Amino acid sequence: MRKVAIGLAMLAAALPMTAQAMTVAEFLGKVDALKAKGFLAVGSPDIAALRTEVTGASNAYRAGLEAQIAAGRKPSSCPPPKGTAKVTSDELIAEFRTIPEVARPKTSVNAAFVAFMTRRYPCKA
Repeated sequence: MRKVAIGLAMLAAALPMTAQAMTVAEFLGKVDALKAKGFLAVGSPDIAALRTEVTGASNAYRAGLEAQIAAGRKPSSCPPPKGTAKVTSDELIAEFRTIPEVARPKTSVNAAFVAFMTRRYPCKA
């Protein structure tokens, strides 16, 4: 388990991060604010911001896997081909909520996404 945690930390550090990387705390704060608005949230720019953040995290995750393979290392996870992994927003939000509140302000969406996908799609031996 310790090796997995160290590997995840190394992978997350190697992933490209945007200059304004969103933390899990910020992400969940926006989610909660949108839910509080109910139907009025439909036109909110935060919806696009959250979608963009998850898309960026997904792209960084896939790029990290490709880099591992290109370097001759075993990938940290083995997801199905791009576009076929069905992850709902509810599943992702629920996963982010499992991160302890004290860690959310220090955890990027990218790192949380990598950890989620690594647990969800382990490589078979």
